[in-house]
Amino acid sequence: MSHHLYMKEAIVEAKKAEAIGEVPIGAVIVKDGVVIARGHNKRETSQQSASHAEMIAIERANERVGSWRLEECTLYVTLEPCPMCAGAIVQSRIPTVVYGAYDSKAGCAGTLMNLLQEERFNHQCEVIPEILGEECGSLLTTFFKKLRDKKKLEKQQKKL
Repeated sequence: MSHHLYMKEAIVEAKKAEAIGEVPIGAVIVKDGVVIARGHNKRETSQQSASHAEMIAIERANERVGSWRLEECTLYVTLEPCPMCAGAIVQSRIPTVVYGAYDSKAGCAGTLMNLLQEERFNHQCEVIPEILGEECGSLLTTFFKKLRDKKKLEKQQKKL
């Protein structure tokens, strides 16, 4: 199994998010070597706080396999899961999570806390960090720099 190959697929999803003005985060779920579900951020588009890439991919995978249990799947996501997504991953029984960039503000796969491997839960995940981390992180850094530059320009134009 090539983690890099599937992370590239998650990056494709992240770029779809960016194309519609969303934070560029993408996810794919793989079962038996096949991508069975995809998702990218749609929080701004949908105005739904749960519209994270992982949540969308999990919902689609549940539909695809006909079960809430995703016990034979691997989740690939470009950014370390937040508390909400980590909770959904644990509840879905996903055994392996592979992510690209660390999230210093909300990461719950080891950065701020590790909900995915919390021993008090009835399910823990294998966590594989930093797969294409630099590329995934660069997508986010570039996106937020453009956003800051745009806001700065708009502020300057208002002064004119």
